[in-house]
Amino acid sequence: TFDSGKAAIRPESQPLVSEIHRLLKGSAGLRIRVEGHTDDTGTPAGNRKLSEARAQAVVDALKGMGVDAARLAAKGWGQEKPIADNRTEEGRAKNRRVELVKQ
Repeated sequence: TFDSGKAAIRPESQPLVSEIHRLLKGSAGLRIRVEGHTDDTGTPAGNRKLSEARAQAVVDALKGMGVDAARLAAKGWGQEKPIADNRTEEGRAKNRRVELVKQ
């Protein structure tokens, strides 16, 4: 998850990034697309850009851990695919996320 309006990986999410790294390290042929998402606060264009930055932050972290860039892709969806209700802070927090898609 991410703070509102930010693309920095939160310290409490670092163990998840490390887990993704272990998964990729153990599966040499696995390629993933990191998909970024936002809540509906802000403009659709701004949220698209923010979601792309979130996805790229995870890709960059994995590359920094030694994962080959050719195995990674980043995609931002903005506010288009919420998984929770944006009318509550809890719901908005759940929507500020990245997801992994096997390629």
